[in-house]
Amino acid sequence: MKESASIARRFAAIVLDWLMSWAVAALIFQSFLGLGQWILVIFFLEVLILTALQGASAGQRILKLRVVTWPDQEFVNPIQILLRTFLICLVIPAVITDMESRGLHDRFAKTVVVLA
Repeated sequence: MKESASIARRFAAIVLDWLMSWAVAALIFQSFLGLGQWILVIFFLEVLILTALQGASAGQRILKLRVVTWPDQEFVNPIQILLRTFLICLVIPAVITDMESRGLHDRFAKTVVVLA
């Protein structure tokens, strides 16, 4: 069984994903004003697609993290990834954690972030 990722490492991964989404939105729309909704859309798509295809977002891959099912640590199905990504975008479920340091988004989706 792989070790769960620390909160600090998961936070760093989400910051990297957000910054990459911001950069892509700025390149596509060539403006730094009014990018908020586009950053969120690009973030959602990036996390959803890459996690579904590779088991990790870009930021998670850089920090050697992986999203797996809880508790058996297998590949996550697309419905779980969709639910998890949607809840991350709502922010609050991702901020509230349990005794095992899993966010509510991971509890609802029955997933966990582990070291790859």
